[in-house]
Amino acid sequence: MTQAVVFFDLDGTLFDDAKNVLPESIAAIHQLQAHDVLPVIATGRNVFEIQDVLDATGIDAVVSANGSYVQYQGQRLSAAVIEPAVLTAVTQFAAQQGDPVGYFNNRGFRLSQATPDTRANFKLLRLNAVVDPDWYRTQPINFLNVFNRDKLKLYQDRFAGQLSFVRNNPRALDTMVTGISKQTGIRTFLRAAHLETARTYAFGDGANDLQMFDEVDVPIAMGNGVPAAKAQAAYVTTTNQTDGIVRGLQHFDLID
Repeated sequence: MTQAVVFFDLDGTLFDDAKNVLPESIAAIHQLQAHDVLPVIATGRNVFEIQDVLDATGIDAVVSANGSYVQYQGQRLSAAVIEPAVLTAVTQFAAQQGDPVGYFNNRGFRLSQATPDTRANFKLLRLNAVVDPDWYRTQPINFLNVFNRDKLKLYQDRFAGQLSFVRNNPRALDTMVTGISKQTGIRTFLRAAHLETARTYAFGDGANDLQMFDEVDVPIAMGNGVPAAKAQAAYVTTTNQTDGIVRGLQHFDLID
């Protein structure tokens, strides 16, 4: 029987700065599993981006794309699809601003155009970014990246009530259906997996983790996290480079 559930953000949290999971963190996750504690990935990334992490850790539960796509034991639990009319409107608006758009679902992604910022972003993420500005017309799209450095409020005002925007890196806005977040994804996951009564923990470092922290019993911020995450945390562990995952789990007696 599952004793507790631990949600792990990836970038800046379970990943080190080279976008790898430290061997010590993998061993800690295996120890959780042996103790009937369920590890779950809760990330802004999409499922197709993280299969190597799932394989290495044995994790089979994912709250992906900031809650836009949720799966457990290989089965989809929920998928928030951006309506075609909204996709067309945000694509046209972004084109007027000169802003590239990345279109994502659980299987893949495409770009409306390539720029230095898109190339830098996807090089960092180790993804091959293909330009296909019409791809979104024939695909269910769960999540967008809108590339700009200073237009968060502009997009929030234009698409209020339709899309929500979070700046999770300096180059792009994570974009979801309004009302979707890691928090709603976690809520969906716990309900569908019949784990509403389990004690919940979450590790995170960024702005898109704040609502996740609101949803769990014990929020844990990484030492490299943004000030807002640290302020909201029940505990601040060490950094993603210095065994922050292991130390956080040990602090709450989840592993030896």
